Amino acid sequence: MTDLPAYTRSQLALRNGQDKPQIWVAYKGLIYDVTTSRLWRDGKHYEHWAGQDLTPELVDAPHTDSVFEKFEAIGVLK
Repeated sequence: MTDLPAYTRSQLALRNGQDKPQIWVAYKGLIYDVTTSRLWRDGKHYEHWAGQDLTPELVDAPHTDSVFEKFEAIGVLK
């Protein structure tokens, strides 16, 4: 069990780099803070947008899920 706070999809959607300054993405039930990543500037990373669950989109990514090891998990997706 995790002690991380739980956030709804609506709360995650607000952390898109536009509505609030935080840039968050979810992957496999965890929410990661990617605010400091230059690759997520303004909440966009290639054709992907922050504030959403990227789990289904990673299938088409040129990298593996190990990319999330660089970021802190700050919550769980309800």
